[in-house]
Order: sequence, then structure tokens, then C-alpha cells
Amino acid sequence: MALTKGKKITIFVIALLVIDQVSKILVKTNMTLGQSINVIGDWFQIYFVENAGMAFGMSFGGLVGKFLLSFFRIVLGVAMFLYIRKLLKRDDVPTGVLYGIAAIMCGAIGNIFDSLFYGLIFSESGFTQVATFFPEGGGYAGLFFGKVVDMLYFPIIDTTLPDWFPIWGGKPFLFFSAIFNFADSCITVGAFYLLIFQWRFFAAKENN
Repeated sequence: MALTKGKKITIFVIALLVIDQVSKILVKTNMTLGQSINVIGDWFQIYFVENAGMAFGMSFGGLVGKFLLSFFRIVLGVAMFLYIRKLLKRDDVPTGVLYGIAAIMCGAIGNIFDSLFYGLIFSESGFTQVATFFPEGGGYAGLFFGKVVDMLYFPIIDTTLPDWFPIWGGKPFLFFSAIFNFADSCITVGAFYLLIFQWRFFAAKENN
């Protein structure tokens, strides 16, 4: 029996969320903060850090900013879910549009889960101790204030620039120092996919 478009999108969403959460839980319960594992030489590392703010390790306005960011992610996730449901009722919507929007939604939901629940269900990760599930005395933070687990690190170019190089000569140079997670990747890839391959759909919608 052939799967409907809606069921395919549902399976896609579940698969992305499972990959995101399993990767984060494995890292958080097996690695200490700052610990790294080389996957492809020094070019690709699993490097465990946590952030209380935005994607790619950026911060946003302390506790109030953290709460607002978590709330915004929830609103975004719900809005995109409703938008996908609306698009599924139309026959003229390319399947790629649905997958692109679903990927962005998964990224938002994946990081929402960290913010909402990780502070409740995990102990604090540290530079010498690994986090545990459901610690005695409760987790390290309340609802909305959990830290997002990041671990994907691609220091493709990590070198010292030659002395003759203008301005930065003789200084260390690191290309793309951000450490991110699978959910961040879903948002980025989904957004670029829609922008590059599905812009005609949105352009046509604007003209209607």
C-alpha cells in the first residue's frame, strides 16, 4: 500500500527528530564538556559544548532572552506545523517544498526539546563529570531553561597566517569555528534548499 504524502512527511519528521535527540543524548551521557573525538582527522570532530542561547553557540539576552527565545521557537514550530498541514491539502504544492519546511520545523522542535526538558531530566554536565538521567534532587534547571547540546565541529582550516598577510599576518586563523547540532543543520539545509530549489513556488505565490 502506497504511503500518502502526509505519511511520508510524518516519517521524515520523526526520523530527523530521532536522529537529533539520539545524537544529543549519546553525547551528553557519554562525554564531558570540552571533550572531543576526531571523526575525520582534525577536520571533523564531535566536540561537546552547551549553549543557553541561539543556534551555532550564539547567546541571547540572559535568562529573559533565553525564555523569549524558547517561546519563539515554540511559536515557530507550531506555525510551521499548521502551515504544512495547510499545504498538504493542496495538490499543486511540490513535495520538495513540504520537505524543506518540515526540515526547518524539525530543527526548531529539536532545540525546543533541549530548552524545555533537558534541565529537568539531566544533571549538570561538567568538565570532569558526565551528565546522568533523572538525578536525585532533580535536574540542573527549570522548564524553558535547559541548555542546547552542540557537538558538530568542522575546523576545516586551522592555521597561522603567514607574516606577509595583510592585517592578520602571523595570527591564528580558524575557518568556521561554530559548533552546532543536527537540529541547526536541519534549519540551515532546509532554508537553503527552499531558497535555491523551491523559490519559484514562493515567487508564484506572491504574484497570485
